[in-house]
Amino acid sequence: MSRTLIDLLAILDLETVERNLFRGNNPEGDLERVFGGQVIGQATIAASRTVEGRLPHSLHGYFIQPGNPQVPIIYQVERLRDSKSYSTRQVTAVQCGKAIFSITVSFHVQEEGALDHQDGMPEVLSPERLTLEALSNHSMFSQMPEIVRRYYETGRPIELRPVEIDRYVGHKIDHGRIHIWMKTAAKLPDDPALHMCALAYASDFSLLDATMARYGGTLFDGRMISASLDHAMWFHRPFRADEWLLYANDSPSAQRGRGLTRGLIFQPDGTLVASVAQEGSVRERR
Repeated sequence: MSRTLIDLLAILDLETVERNLFRGNNPEGDLERVFGGQVIGQATIAASRTVEGRLPHSLHGYFIQPGNPQVPIIYQVERLRDSKSYSTRQVTAVQCGKAIFSITVSFHVQEEGALDHQDGMPEVLSPERLTLEALSNHSMFSQMPEIVRRYYETGRPIELRPVEIDRYVGHKIDHGRIHIWMKTAAKLPDDPALHMCALAYASDFSLLDATMARYGGTLFDGRMISASLDHAMWFHRPFRADEWLLYANDSPSAQRGRGLTRGLIFQPDGTLVASVAQEGSVRERR
């Protein structure tokens, strides 16, 4: 089994402390704060452990304060509802007696509906044309920030392949829409809930950076200070997180030190599998 698969499963495999109480560990690394996608994924796993026969259909969370990567995270689950069709769980992530994240996750029984429509998928380059070998020949590749070039390193739990790489070296995107392909770096077990939690983990990558697309900059170039404030996600159709998915992001508004971002997640065949929204603090570094 590869190290990337072990790492991702270890992140999402919580220890059961007692009923409705779970402990999550942090991966080894040099991060100053816990990655937001980690607490989203772990909290969703904790909620899923208390529900049987139903899958998440939406989650809404708030980042309360930065998490310490050196301290395990305790997840407290409150069972708010178990009705005929829906279950609702409130999860609070706690470190050193203080809440760092709070999320509500709603679960739905599988049922058929009379309505079935979706937005179309944007036309972009395929992930096979965005390999490290292909992009290393791009005239701008050597000028990309180191954090972006690390997207292509082995050993990461999520593989990322940005489509508009010119934006990392100052190119402005007037319409503000950016795209990135993503998938887990190794195969996951055939557990739909686990794939949802893995996608929830990955959904925090690159999302807030969409606020910078119109300005010829990124959140990685040192000019801005950013932090996620909240995160919402809706699951629409079945998918596998270990197969390529296109993350289409945009930012409809930014003002007064805050930016709103949205994301649609598609399979390569155009099937819309999930939607995401997030507001973040985006401030110019002084």
